[in-house]
Amino acid sequence: IRKRRMLSLIFMSCFILFMTLSGCQSGSTDPRPKIVCTIGMIADIVKNVGGEHIVVTGLMGPGVDPHLYKAKKSDINSLSQADIIFYNGLHLEAKLTDVFEKMQRRKTTVAITDYYPKSDLLSSIQYPDQHDPHVWFDVQIWQTAVKVVRDTLSEKYPAHKADFQKNAALYQKELAALHTYILDKVQETPIKQRVLVTAHDAFRYFGRAYGFTVKGLQGISTASEAGTKDIQDLADFIAKEKIKAIFVESSIPVRNIKAVQEAVASRGWNVKIGGELFSDAMGTEGTHEGTYIGMVKHNVDTIVNALR
Repeated sequence: IRKRRMLSLIFMSCFILFMTLSGCQSGSTDPRPKIVCTIGMIADIVKNVGGEHIVVTGLMGPGVDPHLYKAKKSDINSLSQADIIFYNGLHLEAKLTDVFEKMQRRKTTVAITDYYPKSDLLSSIQYPDQHDPHVWFDVQIWQTAVKVVRDTLSEKYPAHKADFQKNAALYQKELAALHTYILDKVQETPIKQRVLVTAHDAFRYFGRAYGFTVKGLQGISTASEAGTKDIQDLADFIAKEKIKAIFVESSIPVRNIKAVQEAVASRGWNVKIGGELFSDAMGTEGTHEGTYIGMVKHNVDTIVNALR
């Protein structure tokens, strides 16, 4: 009898543990809507606007290149369980396009940049028939994304509309203050020195908004490797203009920028690597750079400190 009781207790303990773990894995115990976002910049908006009323999952974490990102099995599970999916669009998440098209038939799936007026968008130098997807680097026009998230959540969950409106307004004020911060900060860099050289062409919106000439080794997408001619042409430009610093990006291997640095040195000019910028991915969650505002401030401070 004692042995049977022991076996029964062990069985019940294992069963309870199994059910507990199953509940944790599925997340079914949290009744709040599940919102899935591709890049961290969008996830940051949704967290700020949705607040306590939603659960947000970001697919692409620190150091992840969305141009090359392929969906994992866990991503498909997250997307299939999501109530709303937000993604950037303009071919940023190129390898997920088919997935989003299939999901769109069954659930609310929103491409943020579909709501941008064409006048806000820059054409791609590399692909003239396409637009540059890196819209978040112009803080003023990135506020359109906040409106898209606010309106989507309000329509889907009208019971919390007042909170979404309030949260969005507060976040918009923070973004307006960020825009002013950038305008003030860049004044520390002489106009002739406002040349930003990076691993790929992700900063043209930043350049247009804040008065920088921008040169990227690769085009707007990292899908194609930079060739020898690209490196040599950029090195010629840097040496001729006597650019003080060039920058690596957190989501792109540093080898190409180091190759540019070496090519510049062979031309008799020493250009330093001015630091690491966040382009297509934010920093680690829980850090200052793990938020959109913190990421942008880090970039601006790094650029100005290296070039002034």
